[in-house]
Amino acid sequence: MLPGAEILIKCLEKEDVEVIFGYPGGAALEIFDALRKSTQIRQILNRHEQGAAHAANGYARASGKVGVCLATSGPGATNLVTGIATAYMDSIPIVFITGQVSTSMVGTDAFQEVDITGISDPITKHNYLVKDARQIPRVVKEAFYIAKSGRPGPVLIDILKDVCADTIEWEECTNIELRGYKPKVTGHLGQIKQVSELIQEARRPIICAGGGVVSAGASAELLQLAEAQRIPVCNTLMGIGSIPQNHPLALGMLGTYGLAVPNMAVQQCDLFIALGMRFDDRVTGNTDKFAPGARIVHIDIDAAEIGKNVRVDVPLVGDLKVVLNQLNTRIQKKKNIQWWQEIDALKEKYLHEIIPAAAELSAVEVLTGLNGVLPTNAIVTTDVGQHQIWAAQLLEMKTPRSFISSGGLGTMGYGIPAALGAQIARSEHPVIVITGDGSFQMGLPELGTALEQELPLKVLLLNNQTLGMVKQLQDNYCESRYTAVHFKKNPDFQSIARAYGALGLKVTKREELLEKVKQFVQYPGFVILEVIVSNKDNVYPVVLTGGGLHEMTGLGKDEDE
Repeated sequence: MLPGAEILIKCLEKEDVEVIFGYPGGAALEIFDALRKSTQIRQILNRHEQGAAHAANGYARASGKVGVCLATSGPGATNLVTGIATAYMDSIPIVFITGQVSTSMVGTDAFQEVDITGISDPITKHNYLVKDARQIPRVVKEAFYIAKSGRPGPVLIDILKDVCADTIEWEECTNIELRGYKPKVTGHLGQIKQVSELIQEARRPIICAGGGVVSAGASAELLQLAEAQRIPVCNTLMGIGSIPQNHPLALGMLGTYGLAVPNMAVQQCDLFIALGMRFDDRVTGNTDKFAPGARIVHIDIDAAEIGKNVRVDVPLVGDLKVVLNQLNTRIQKKKNIQWWQEIDALKEKYLHEIIPAAAELSAVEVLTGLNGVLPTNAIVTTDVGQHQIWAAQLLEMKTPRSFISSGGLGTMGYGIPAALGAQIARSEHPVIVITGDGSFQMGLPELGTALEQELPLKVLLLNNQTLGMVKQLQDNYCESRYTAVHFKKNPDFQSIARAYGALGLKVTKREELLEKVKQFVQYPGFVILEVIVSNKDNVYPVVLTGGGLHEMTGLGKDEDE
C-alpha cells in the first residue's frame, strides 16, 4: 500500500529515470517529498520552470534518453509552456509532470489552478489528467512509450493533489496496448525498390539529413548510403552532426541562412533525398522555387509530414535506421564523377563566402578561432540569433548529439539551461554554450543551477549590445529603421561571472582573442568568456522572403548567377 506520489516515483524508476529537472510548489508537494526518498533519481533544482524544461531538453538530446521535468500547478505549469513548445517543434522526447489542485477544487478558479492539459494540447504529442491513483502505473508507462517511439515528442502528465496523497495497492504495469497508435518501422518494399532505382538513375543526387537521422541513431546508415555512391550530404540545423562536418561528402547547412554551396547544389540536383526533415520555410525558401529540376524522395517516421509543404514523388514511411538498412542492401556503388566536378566548382566559387564586413572584431572571427581549438568530443549548445547561425555555418561538429540548438521555435534563453542538461547527461564531455548578450540575460537564472551542481560549463558570450538578428531583419525589411534592438546599458557581465562562481574572461581587442579562447576551452571549471564584437555584421548569405535558395544576397556581384 503506497501513496500515489510514491507510486509515481517507483514507476519513473522502472523507466530507468536517473535525473529530474524541476521546481517545487504546493500542488506538487507530495511528489517532491516522495522524490526525496529515491536513491536512483537525481533531483536538479532549477531557478525557473522554463529553464527546467530546456535542461530536460538538453539532457534528452545529449543522452538519447527521455528527459523528465517536474513542476507545480498554475504558474509552475504555465512557465513550462515555452519549453514544451520548443520540444514539440524539434521532436524531443520529454515527459513533463505537473501537480494540480485537488479534485474538489477543479473548476473553481482555486489558488494556482490552471487547465494545463487544455493549454498544452496543441504542443504535446499526448497529455493526461490523472484522476485516480490506480491510473498512475499505466499512464507513466504509456507516456514514456509515446514520448520516445515513432516521431519523438513531449508528453504531459497532470496529477491531482489528492491523487498523489491517496494510498492504494501498487500494481506495476508491464504491458501497454494503444489502439490507433502503431508507428510504422519498416519501409514498404515497393517504395524501397522505387527509391533505390531513382538513386541508381540519378546523375546529380543530394541527401539532406535532418534531425530525424540523429533521433533514429542512423548516422552510420546515412554514411553507408552516401559513401556507396559518393552522394553529397547537406544538413538542416537539427541534422548537424549526423555526418562529420569535415567529411569529404559533407556540404554543410542549407536553407535561408544556409551556405551557398549546399543551396546551389540543391537547386541544381536531379534527385533530392530528404531524411527525417520537415521542409520548413527556413530550409526551403520559396517552395515554388525549391529544387526545381529534382525528383523528391521523403523518408520519415511521421507520415503527416510527407507532402505537407512540398510535392513528393516517392514517399517512404518508417524508422530511418531500418529504412536506410533496407536501401543499403540494394544500392550499388557509383562515383557520380561529373556531379562532383560541379560541386567542386561551387566550392571554389564560394570559398570565402563568410567574410565580416566590419573592421572591428567580429563574431565570425571568434567562432572561427573557437573552431580551431574545439575538442573533438565537445558538445555545443546555442541560443537563438546571429550567433546561432554563424555557429551552424562555421563549427565542424563531428558526431551526432554534439550540436544542440532550438530549431523550430527559435527560443532565446535556451542555450544555458540546455547546456547544463547536456553536461549532466554527458559529464565526461566539455559543454560549450554560444550565446549573445540578449539571450544570455534570458538564460541567466540557470547559472545558479550550474553553480549549485558544480558544473564546468563554458559560456561564450558574444556581446554586441544588440539583438543582432532582429536588427538584421530591420535592415532587410524596414530600411534600417531600428526599433528596440540596441541595449543602451548592459550589466557588467564580468561581475555576473564572479557572482556565480565562474572564471570571468573578457576580450576587447583582436590581438587578445586566440589566447583567451584557448584559455577558455582549456579551463577545467565554470568559465564565462565575454567578447566585445561589432554589431555591424549581418549573417550572409541570406535568402529573403519570396526567394529561392539560389537567390541569395550577401555573396557579391556573382550572387544571383
